[in-house]
Amino acid sequence: MAAPALGFCVSALARHSVAALRVIAVCRACSIGQRHQQVRLLSSRNRPEGKVLETVGVFEAPKLQGKYETGQLFLHSVFGYRGIVLFPWHARLYDRDVASSTPDSKPESSGTQGSKEVKGKTHTYYQVLIDTRDCPHISQRSQTEAVTFLANHDDSRALYAIPGLDYVSHEDILPYSSSDRSPIQHELFDRFLSYDSAKALPFVARDTLRAWQEKNHPWLELSDVHRETTENIRVTVIPFYMGMREAQNSHVYWWRYCIRLENLGTEVVQLRERHWRIFSLSGTLETVRGRGVVGREPVLSKEQPAFQYSSHVSLQAPSGHMWGSFTFRRPGSSTFDVSIPSFSLESSSEDGGPFSPV
Repeated sequence: MAAPALGFCVSALARHSVAALRVIAVCRACSIGQRHQQVRLLSSRNRPEGKVLETVGVFEAPKLQGKYETGQLFLHSVFGYRGIVLFPWHARLYDRDVASSTPDSKPESSGTQGSKEVKGKTHTYYQVLIDTRDCPHISQRSQTEAVTFLANHDDSRALYAIPGLDYVSHEDILPYSSSDRSPIQHELFDRFLSYDSAKALPFVARDTLRAWQEKNHPWLELSDVHRETTENIRVTVIPFYMGMREAQNSHVYWWRYCIRLENLGTEVVQLRERHWRIFSLSGTLETVRGRGVVGREPVLSKEQPAFQYSSHVSLQAPSGHMWGSFTFRRPGSSTFDVSIPSFSLESSSEDGGPFSPV
């Protein structure tokens, strides 16, 4: 049996089960998707006025075992954007919702501040490129469509950003194939990947991609992921060490952290406040309170259940810890606190130079 044709609408993909994915037509004019069992494209007779639908490719069964390779096209199961896998990362996942690890999960202790001991197990994430055509449709649900790095040693606060670069968990990948030789629009697509029709995955890594990954490994590497659920709100934190810079005769260490909030229930809730505690190895403990996150107070609903963002923190010590809570409001104005899992801020001995752009 031939695989179903696959199209998609960015907003419509969130929370669609794999079994329900037959043909999802792409709406390029808005974020309204429609599923069809028999046709690849809507005809002009039944297409909504002003909407243009297009087929993206052929859906493939998600991998329950093993990993996806460089060049795999996919749709993000939560945020709905089109992307392509650059290379995998093997991270340690510390899931506070799991009471104990299985015997073959290679447990490691997470000795984090203010938290019960949690065992970590290996989990696969991917460095990916996002199709720039989809960024406008995910801007209300994600603030992480760019990855930032320290740019140079001259300015301790200078950042270099690569738009359309993301980290994606294995279970968020909905793989598909396409006959289009340029299925992803991104300025780095042709610089990182070449087309080889003889390959099972026709998009293969160029030497440019391999050199870029090797050169910037310390700043790109994803090593630890922390997850905890409170009252159906799951918080996932991924910290990244960015490097050390000198400022006013002292060393300043920088980290970026990505946070994803997911509503696993049916109740509509809104994030109202954040409360952070930041401990530095130098002995300082800082408390930060504020409204919302990154200037937003996102609403998490069944239709849009997730929101993610990135931020930065600096310490005058090579390591520390962060933990805290988010305050959410339910309909009717009652509030509840959601724990942010404690995570370590660890520097790297590979602080060998600034991030190198492509």
